[in-house]
Amino acid sequence: MVRSLWNAATGMNGQQAAIDTISNNLSNVNTTGFKQHRAEFEDLVYQKVKLAGTPATEDTVTPVGLEMGAGVKLGATQRIMSQGSLQATHVDTDVAIVGDGFFRVQQYDGSWAYTRDGTFKVDMTGQLVTANGLRVIPEIILPEGFQLETLSISDYGKVSVKVNGSNEPTEVGQIELYRFPNAVGLESEGDNLYKVTNASGAPIANRPGMEGMGILKHKFIEMSNVSVVNEMVQMIVAQRAYEFNSKAIQTSDTMLQTAANLKR
Repeated sequence: MVRSLWNAATGMNGQQAAIDTISNNLSNVNTTGFKQHRAEFEDLVYQKVKLAGTPATEDTVTPVGLEMGAGVKLGATQRIMSQGSLQATHVDTDVAIVGDGFFRVQQYDGSWAYTRDGTFKVDMTGQLVTANGLRVIPEIILPEGFQLETLSISDYGKVSVKVNGSNEPTEVGQIELYRFPNAVGLESEGDNLYKVTNASGAPIANRPGMEGMGILKHKFIEMSNVSVVNEMVQMIVAQRAYEFNSKAIQTSDTMLQTAANLKR
């Protein structure tokens, strides 16, 4: 009887974790380049009351065992790396990745981070940076006297711009992309950034459109891949499962009360 109380309690905790994951997805539905998460569950340890295959008689064995479960736990939050929809912005410094790959940026401590957020800016020195001022690597520095409205980024990452007094664009750099053997193993850092881990593997660099890399779309951004409808359905499922587990606790409590009120 006590087992049922604790099992249902683990179920309620698990469904709370599912709701937490869903709420995070929904809160980031308009976050550029955000990748949704999915809560994945695992059953807990089992008490082996009787093992399958133990001798029943001299000539037979027990065909099935007797196991009593201990509930559920949150095993992982899987990141879904599917492509987000593209949105035209007509902003000269915006660029989206279509396909595999990440941009590399340099953080303030000198370490590298990776992002799908291509809402870049130009700082006071003419350098291409993120909204938080992190430099895009390889560095893209626009020459003095550049005309921002003439900035062009090709599908394959070539960056060019016109400068004052010139009618021909000047090539100023090449954007590179980075992919990973296991991109879902990257560590989320916040600010739309990811860090390399032992699970993700080492980054593989190449130009857009080369050897499995995605291509770039200038003046577009990649929106979140969160489906509001799917998340709402998952929320309903998690809510009902939470209620069912609470009912199991109430039922166990009622049964215990009945046992406590037994009289001779």
